Amino acid sequence: MPPRSNPTARQVRLGTELRRLREAAGLKAREVAALLNSTSGQMSHIELGIAAVSAERVRRLASHYDCTDEVLIDALVTMATDRARGWWEEYRGVLPPAFQDTAEAEHYATSLREVVITYVPGLLQTADYARAVYTYVRPGLPESELAPRVEHRMMRRAVIEGDNPTPYETFIHECALRVRVSDRGVARAQLQQILDQIEQGHATVRVIPFDQDGFGGTGISMMYAGGPVPQLDTGLRDAPTGVAFIDAEAQLKQLRTLFRKIEAASLDPAASRDFIHSLKKEL
Repeated sequence: MPPRSNPTARQVRLGTELRRLREAAGLKAREVAALLNSTSGQMSHIELGIAAVSAERVRRLASHYDCTDEVLIDALVTMATDRARGWWEEYRGVLPPAFQDTAEAEHYATSLREVVITYVPGLLQTADYARAVYTYVRPGLPESELAPRVEHRMMRRAVIEGDNPTPYETFIHECALRVRVSDRGVARAQLQQILDQIEQGHATVRVIPFDQDGFGGTGISMMYAGGPVPQLDTGLRDAPTGVAFIDAEAQLKQLRTLFRKIEAASLDPAASRDFIHSLKKEL
């Protein structure tokens, strides 16, 4: 199988985890390559996510690395062998890779937590709201590029609205709820969309009000995607080049600490629902 030219974030993560297991075992790539009758170059490709790896090879590598965590090994095997094409693949070559990587991360997550400050979370946006955001951020974007962006954003909602919805909790700052990215009608419909998702059990929403002491995270927007095992949790943060994927344990620990601080500065779900109702009445 030829090397991949553009591995997905999930494929890169598999390679990263295999490299971590090797390094924890104190082995060099060339030593492992010799054990497998392979080459250092092939090992490098596997650990970069450029080369595919079979279930058998994942298990052989885990054995060489003295990894006895069967749950983790099974999760890595699943990552290596699950080659189903998700709906997001239809947008490959149409939208930047970050769009597909984000949708893929959400699809495979066992739980999702998100905090947003300036915009309504993408998973809760209406089409009109999303269109207004993209139009503002990318002025002059032709309809041929704008339409698939909005469509992709609406498709992402399947992760919380489908037959097997992923538990989703989001913390939304009052700023995001009050800013009108379009007109009053779009703003009202957007607030109603959030309320509908709460009512249908698709989302747990907690509001961070302006009138709240102890919140210094106005520049923080991030998502925490739970993995099939804790070692495969992933953080997603906005970056100048798109989305930055975080998988180092020290950084994930920091994200979990931030979420605890944000939770402490938020209204509980019932109070948040009432708060959004009151904002909608103002419109």
